[in-house]
Amino acid sequence: MAVSRVSFGVMAAVATLLFAIVLPAAQAQSMAPAPAPTSDGTSIDQGIAYVLMLVALVLTYLIHTVDVSSTF
Repeated sequence: MAVSRVSFGVMAAVATLLFAIVLPAAQAQSMAPAPAPTSDGTSIDQGIAYVLMLVALVLTYLIHTVDVSSTF
């Protein structure tokens, strides 16, 4: 009879601990979904500016190379 009382007490303590951990999580509210990404056009403008600067750099390099080679 003493063994069943001890095992019942241990089982009750484990069940109490388990419910204390699990039940608050069951009542938690889910987080709101993230808002949809919006584009105000600045990233598109910046991308176009980078491409134009790269084209200008390449053209400047090519023109300078042709100019230097024609002087010799």
